[in-house]
Amino acid sequence: MDADAIDEYGIPIIPDPADAASRKRQAIIDAALAEFLAEGYSAASMDAITRGSGVSKATIYKHFGSKERLFLAVIGGVLPKTYADLEPSNSTIADAPDLRAALVGLATDWARILLRPDIMKLRRLVIGEIDRFPQLGQLWYRVTYDMNNVPLIEAVTELSARGVLDTPDPTLAVQQLVGATVGVPQLVRTFSPDAEIDDEELTRVIGSGVDLFLARYARA
Repeated sequence: MDADAIDEYGIPIIPDPADAASRKRQAIIDAALAEFLAEGYSAASMDAITRGSGVSKATIYKHFGSKERLFLAVIGGVLPKTYADLEPSNSTIADAPDLRAALVGLATDWARILLRPDIMKLRRLVIGEIDRFPQLGQLWYRVTYDMNNVPLIEAVTELSARGVLDTPDPTLAVQQLVGATVGVPQLVRTFSPDAEIDDEELTRVIGSGVDLFLARYARA
């Protein structure tokens, strides 16, 4: 494989190594992720990654080629795995006896995962480096859109076909629902890491957002 091979998002494609090398690779990834999350890309130290991984700097460069490729490979690799927990159970939305309660429950569970410290740190890191690494922003959008929005769009489309909702543009409707519910606490916590968002406040915000969505799209 070409040493400079990249995927459709511009993320380096790193071939799978043999078992012994695989353990070294994972040690490098773990140490690099911790360093990048703590320091960002520019301030991250390859010496610190070397110490944290327990391998030589030459080994790191042998596996990843450069600091830039290491950053892209590590963050690009962890994004889909991190967001795999976020796939909502949209199949239950279309058949829920109480649509409002189902939407509130879905958005609340979704928000609690999104507000996890590890995901918030990753989100801030990608936002901070998006001018330098726009491919990570594109990957972030596609991963979260495919895992979360697409199944929800399918559920909203089905509800519209059955006459429960009236959504001329299901994609826009889902974007509005997400923005009015999950997006509110996520935005607050992104830029105010220490902001307190307890369960009562989360329920209030998400319930209000769902009511806004249903007031616009629910059929009488």
